[in-house]
Amino acid sequence: MSNFRIEHDSMGELKVPADALYGAQTQRAIDNFPISGLHLPRPFIRALGLIKAAAAEVNVAMGHLKKNQAAAIRKASMAVAEGQYDAQFPIDIFQTGSGTSTNMNANEVIAHLAVAAGAKVHPNDHVNYGQSSNDVIPTAIHVSATLTTSEQLLPALKHLKKAIDQRARELKNTPKTGRTHLMDAMPITFGQELSGWAAQIGSAIERIEDALKRMRRLPQGGTAVGTGINADPKFGPAMALQLKKLTGVKFESAGNYFEGMAAQDAAVELSGALKTLAVALMKIANDLRWMNSGPLAGLGEIELPALQPGSSIMPGKVNPVIPEAVAMVAAQVIGNDASITIAGQSGNFQLNVMLPLIAHNLLQSIGILANVSVLLADKAIAGFKVNKARVDQALAMNPILVTALNPVIGYEKGAATAKLAYKQHRPIMDVALETTGLSKSELKKLLDPLTLTRGGIHGEGK
Repeated sequence: MSNFRIEHDSMGELKVPADALYGAQTQRAIDNFPISGLHLPRPFIRALGLIKAAAAEVNVAMGHLKKNQAAAIRKASMAVAEGQYDAQFPIDIFQTGSGTSTNMNANEVIAHLAVAAGAKVHPNDHVNYGQSSNDVIPTAIHVSATLTTSEQLLPALKHLKKAIDQRARELKNTPKTGRTHLMDAMPITFGQELSGWAAQIGSAIERIEDALKRMRRLPQGGTAVGTGINADPKFGPAMALQLKKLTGVKFESAGNYFEGMAAQDAAVELSGALKTLAVALMKIANDLRWMNSGPLAGLGEIELPALQPGSSIMPGKVNPVIPEAVAMVAAQVIGNDASITIAGQSGNFQLNVMLPLIAHNLLQSIGILANVSVLLADKAIAGFKVNKARVDQALAMNPILVTALNPVIGYEKGAATAKLAYKQHRPIMDVALETTGLSKSELKKLLDPLTLTRGGIHGEGK
């Protein structure tokens, strides 16, 4: 018994570990949900601490808390926000769908710390004053996702785009064989190819930034069902202002609390933008894997940095480990989005009841996308080398270059020339000399791969 103490709540008494900072309601949730071992992540606990600190400031300013109570609550809440007590948040993410258990976990830990500091503080009556789990947890989703996206993901994506742009500039005059349907096509430059990747990342940044406009709207102040019962009418706007002061992010009070609590459309929208980013990263990763394939029996166009041995049995083998990690992250994010989409549909009447799952999956997606984007930039994009001899050889042998002769010799003669080059395994220049009646100087000009990357007729495009 020395390892436990007795706590009580509205349902009665319960044994709680003696050194735990939480109380009976948290312990009931621990006992009720031994499901996955997954806990709500650090960014979410940070957001809870910030919300409770902001609430203490707002409530004391409105005369609902004594100064010593508010000061003790604020100090304890900021310690929670800073990560000093993460071990005191052990509840499984698969719990009550409102996240009530986690909200009470925060209330109990903060109250315990405040009482230890000498203040008379109750988890419900003081730490949770003017609040409900039903508006706190949706607000924590918005705050945590907004902060993590702004502080981690967007900087990572901007870093990745900068790295791709840099390599695109370096390789703007390096032509290669283009491919459609995985088959040889007209030439492009590596710079042009990479510019497409950079544009994908740029578009992803724009989508995410646009989605954050809705994520910055907070439902705090709606309390139990969206009507604001037991909350000062000024509480929601004041909370948004206080959170803005604490974080530097332009949070605002939601125009309609019923939407913010009954639905999670903003979170679903942000997840959709993350899924779109994941699709873009998967495309980039797979392009890199194809380009790096071989190196002898594949395309072998580039050589990615060698980071680790690639086989436990085949000496000397090196694999494209970063693109593979990117692809797995993309798959995880796409799966997370599917779960978030289903969870977003689970708003029944005045409350969504899959909030912890949304929080976990959304924050996981943001975090792993941020981390892998930096790795992709620094350990793959920045350091790959072009195998120019291999690329030039493929260009010289590419019969599809004959497309550039269509305006001069016509499609049918071009097709016949290309088929002959394929059949005889000869450079297109040599075959065209025999079939087109054009001089070598004319063909050299018309079939120049770099010129052809400019588009237009005979490479006279932009």
